[in-house]
Amino acid sequence: MTRPYFGRLLTAMVTPFNADGSVNYEAGCQLADWLLVNGTDGLVIEGSTGEAATMDMDEKIKFMKTIVKHINGRAPIVAGAGTNCTASTIELVKKMEACGVDGLLVVGPYYNKPTQEGYYQHFAAVAKATKLPIIVYNVPGRTGSNIAPATVARLAQEFDNIVAIKEAAGSVAQTADLYRVLPERISIYSGDDGLILPFMSVGAVGLISVLANCNGQILQDVMQAYSEGRVQDAAELNKKMVPLAKAMFMESNPIPIKAAVTKVTGINAGSPRLPLTPLCADCEAKLDAILKEYGMMK
Repeated sequence: MTRPYFGRLLTAMVTPFNADGSVNYEAGCQLADWLLVNGTDGLVIEGSTGEAATMDMDEKIKFMKTIVKHINGRAPIVAGAGTNCTASTIELVKKMEACGVDGLLVVGPYYNKPTQEGYYQHFAAVAKATKLPIIVYNVPGRTGSNIAPATVARLAQEFDNIVAIKEAAGSVAQTADLYRVLPERISIYSGDDGLILPFMSVGAVGLISVLANCNGQILQDVMQAYSEGRVQDAAELNKKMVPLAKAMFMESNPIPIKAAVTKVTGINAGSPRLPLTPLCADCEAKLDAILKEYGMMK
């Protein structure tokens, strides 16, 4: 089993906002620090959970530069750098590269629904445009179509800077197929907290996580137990983890996790930006109950 390229647990960090909806740069630095002492090996900044879709370019650059400067090499920083336009993606990649990030998370183009050849050409163009290591991000639930394992394998064979895939299709069988066709150097990261254990059983080596924004340690414990061959211990830990992970998706991500971050860490993550809305009252009561059950808040 290959060593995870960026570390075993990457947190897809939320972007804190002030009450007026502006980016809270100070809270972002505080949260990054909290994550690094609570189970996180590396940070994914301005991905889906970071609400990159509703941040403008000036905000993206300033927030990324702020976090890179603050972390100062203490952990790898991966920038969300995908759009549904190849030219725009390359432009964003160049800007993130200039911010000093360690790698890129590039989502499959959304809405367009490319063919497999289109996916190949898109990622090939991006890989040629940067020397930074790239994580291919497959998330059909958000993009509308699936990147086939054979396409990822073709890319991995031709571009050394394609180093990993974040697999969020929700399929153990597809993850097993990825492990079969990809070279050993490629790190397979689960994109679903609740699927990390079955994904590891077929070749995944790490996780890019939402839940880790408020509890990375439970995820590290599951992965550590499995990697040490304590399969039954991993299953018992997983049994405890999965309900907590599911709670972070009771409404669209990152609505619940932003609320959880504020409640657990004491760092005000703020509300999400429209078209996302704050957690509804019924869901907030459910979230409070599960956080208290897990001893994460009083």
